[in-house]
Amino acid sequence: MTSHVQFELIHTCKQSGARHGRVTTPHGSFLTPVFMPVGTKGTVKTMTPEELMAIGSEIILGNTYHLYLRPGEDIVAEAGGLHTFMNWPRSILTDSGGFQVFSLKAKKKPSEEGVVFTSHIDGSRHLFTPEKSMQIQQKLGSDIVMAFDECTSWPVDKEEAKRSMEMTSRWLERCINAWDDTKPQALFGIVQGSTFADLRIESAKRTTSFDLPGYGIGGLSVGEPADQMNAMLEAIEPYMPTQKPRYLMGVGTPDYIADGVLRGVDMFDCVMPTRTARNGRVMTSEGDVTIRNAPFARDFGPLDPGCDCYVCQNYSRAYIRHLLSVDEILGLRLTTWHNLYYLMRLMEEIRQAILEDRYGSWHEDFMRKIGK
Repeated sequence: MTSHVQFELIHTCKQSGARHGRVTTPHGSFLTPVFMPVGTKGTVKTMTPEELMAIGSEIILGNTYHLYLRPGEDIVAEAGGLHTFMNWPRSILTDSGGFQVFSLKAKKKPSEEGVVFTSHIDGSRHLFTPEKSMQIQQKLGSDIVMAFDECTSWPVDKEEAKRSMEMTSRWLERCINAWDDTKPQALFGIVQGSTFADLRIESAKRTTSFDLPGYGIGGLSVGEPADQMNAMLEAIEPYMPTQKPRYLMGVGTPDYIADGVLRGVDMFDCVMPTRTARNGRVMTSEGDVTIRNAPFARDFGPLDPGCDCYVCQNYSRAYIRHLLSVDEILGLRLTTWHNLYYLMRLMEEIRQAILEDRYGSWHEDFMRKIGK
């Protein structure tokens, strides 16, 4: 398969084995480990593309399921693709729609063919297949396209996890067969297997047997304890190709990111930083703070004294709490800006620690600082 995305492994931390690299796509390159803000419907909520670039974001996500329903992949294609449609000149990764179908589990009906689901918008019924997901994502024009997979819930019995993992593997073959590799996009496969190490290893072997430009790790951070997630990452790490990027899907809390990097992960994404920001929860150098709480009404300091972002330089906790309390849109923008900036700086700090061969020590210090 022709690859339009390249990965360069720049350095492996001698102390911990954590990885630092560079991914190059048709719309530029980004350094790893990286956190990718989620632009579900063609926008990262409350942020303009220019603001995202200003804080250092080099890749964002689009959501196939939502963009398929509205405005539709044909309209996006007519606009010149998702980059042009949303005025984002840097890299874009689209998910396959599999996780959204999983999250609508009460309305879905999985089969070998694909998944029939009911739209959350108007109740209309739709069939998503591996071929359909590839068709939609190729019309969206993202740089990195994810294979269509089935994400199991947690807990799940081993028999069901095995059935799902094997179907995801068969679906990957169908995605590859449907793939048009003349387009400037790259297809990533996805490792599944829930919290069963032998299933995870088998899935990793099957998925990496296809020489794809990169690989996702799905079905984690869906309710299982952190130690089980970490155990699964440790189980599959020896079976993941060194020269290909590894993407832990749907993970974006600082502690989970730090743990994932320690276990060889290169890419992360999650709606959590922006969603919790809109609920008034902000990330700080000493752990999360719920800024809506009453004690901050007369706190005229910044959200995080250790942060140099635009928000912390210009606005107080008291003012931002006031904005949130009276439902002013600016409050949502400021908390979102801060949380995403915090994660961009966190990733820079992580990459520097890897380059200096001290990521193991950094990880211990960081987890202690945030109370984990």
